Amino acid sequence: MTKKGFNRVAILGAGNGAHAFAAHLGMLGKEVNIYNKFPEEIAAIKEKGAVTVEGVLEGVGPVNKVTTDMAAAVAGVEVIMVVVPAFAHRFMAETLAPHLEDGQIIIINPGRTGGALEFSQVLRQSGVKVQVKIAETQTLLYACRISGPARVAVKGIKKEVALAAFPAKDTQAVLACIKPVLPQFIAAANVLETSLDNIGAVFHPTPVLLNTGRIESQVPFKFYVEGMTEMVTKAMGKVDDERIAVAKALGIEMESAAAWIKRVYGSEGETLFELLHNTEAYHGIDGPKTMQVRYILEDISTGLVPIASLGEALGVATPASRVMVDLSCILYDKDFWGLGRNVENLGLGGLDGEGMLQFVTEGFQS
Repeated sequence: MTKKGFNRVAILGAGNGAHAFAAHLGMLGKEVNIYNKFPEEIAAIKEKGAVTVEGVLEGVGPVNKVTTDMAAAVAGVEVIMVVVPAFAHRFMAETLAPHLEDGQIIIINPGRTGGALEFSQVLRQSGVKVQVKIAETQTLLYACRISGPARVAVKGIKKEVALAAFPAKDTQAVLACIKPVLPQFIAAANVLETSLDNIGAVFHPTPVLLNTGRIESQVPFKFYVEGMTEMVTKAMGKVDDERIAVAKALGIEMESAAAWIKRVYGSEGETLFELLHNTEAYHGIDGPKTMQVRYILEDISTGLVPIASLGEALGVATPASRVMVDLSCILYDKDFWGLGRNVENLGLGGLDGEGMLQFVTEGFQS
């Protein structure tokens, strides 16, 4: 690695974000490897040897290696970008563990709530002895969608994306490697800040659950317009209040979902209902056609479960979040409480707020 940042990168995943990273980094002249478990999802990239990008980025990003072999994908790379749904983070950590090399940096894009903590726990339980750095981002760098075989449309690149390492004492070292290539990444205080800044946990599960009848009827609707009634957005606001209260108990000042919409989209309104309906970027987004959606299957286990679990540990009541998790357990016949991230499996069990902050700052004590 030079002062110009990293040169060799492995991208784990083959979805929208993975395509965007591959195209962008390939265009920047980086040596890009792509790993995915399912060969059919990377067949087109392997055939073409590149990913074409259109939109705010235009061009072709060459790809060095496309493989279902994790060892081959990560051998000799400096940075490993994990770009998969949060429910696949554990699988990626378990598969990656035997093949890590000293000095590598792992970045989870994004971590949702507790991504870096879960990843580090899995590597530790897998007996990894090499020295690596683990970080997570608050959100995905790109607004993007796969637009064809080995092709991605990037509709926008965020001006800033918060990043924190676990432990936080490694954040600056990670940024020193990443920022020369991707200057949009900025430092967050720690992974509790990036984890609790999970707007998807507010915007996704509650409106799906409260629109179950509409979704199952198969009648098309606009998710952020018809799906966001006054009562639905009232429930979302309660969930958001709990997220902010949990952060406050840790001494973290967290932006509300309403303030986030105003800042990001410049929307106007007094309530979350008004703001969502006045956000033009949301008007064209269709509602789900099935209840088997990531808005539940990902955002309950890796969003509302860890927020509620943190709340319980810190003495912060989270009744709205807990109702949504309980309702998901009933509707899906799944134990989301057991399957999801909680203070125990994130390494925070038995710690008070001060202890949690010390842990995410300093890491494991030998």
